[in-house]
Amino acid sequence: MTAPSDLRFFPSADGDLAYLDTGTGDPVVLLHSGFADHRVFDAQIPALAAEHRVIAPDVRGHGASANATGPFRWADDLAGLLRHLDAGPAVLVGVSMGGAIATDTVLEYPELVRAVVVCGAATSDFQYTDPWVRRVQAEQAAALGTGDVEGWLTAFLRHVPGKHRTAAEVDPDILGRLREMVLGTLAKHTPDEEDHHVPMTDTWARVPGIGVPVLAVNGALDAPDLIAEAERLAGAVRDGRSLIIDGTAHYPNLERPEELNKILLDFLRSLRSR
Repeated sequence: MTAPSDLRFFPSADGDLAYLDTGTGDPVVLLHSGFADHRVFDAQIPALAAEHRVIAPDVRGHGASANATGPFRWADDLAGLLRHLDAGPAVLVGVSMGGAIATDTVLEYPELVRAVVVCGAATSDFQYTDPWVRRVQAEQAAALGTGDVEGWLTAFLRHVPGKHRTAAEVDPDILGRLREMVLGTLAKHTPDEEDHHVPMTDTWARVPGIGVPVLAVNGALDAPDLIAEAERLAGAVRDGRSLIIDGTAHYPNLERPEELNKILLDFLRSLRSR
């Protein structure tokens, strides 16, 4: 687990952004899922830092990073951090929202990116069509509208087992750790505050121009439409491939850490010969 004293802060133009910076070697950036923070990678950070410089930021509005007070884009924040650290080109590894940040960044700042790994993600234009996911999202929206934090969190955590399992089939420690991170991020916000994030649009039209290796990793139990979009991403670039991890849904980093670590390390080692 990261101690607060291990975090460093990048003084962006709109508040300080927190990040962990450990290890030496070629830089790898770990981009966490929505409502969590860099600690979702607690099982990946030491494994990767044995051979690489690992940078794990808290996305703006998450964890220990400042909230936005004006319009911002994920890719701009990450580009600012990488330039501040003189850490590009870097391999970007993102889970869920973090994967969308990785694709946004390689599209906007290709000179800062060596390769991309998306896990449970495609581009930031992706919108779920799966009926089960849409129902869960509707429950989250309804709970948010009434200020029901527990109701929102209960619905949110359903994404961990996915529609094919119950929460009882997931390690309770995983649910507990994710719950703690999410509550920490929620505590930074109010239900009626303005969302200052400026989404990128028309990303798919630009995807074929991605010139770096792209690896898409998905849990076999994740939403079929998301898996299909991730595989579409891998198939649309010049150097892309996709892998499936059995026995997990949206968070292989939490449920199958050793398997994901091996995939990541093998991918990173393969880059040395390119």
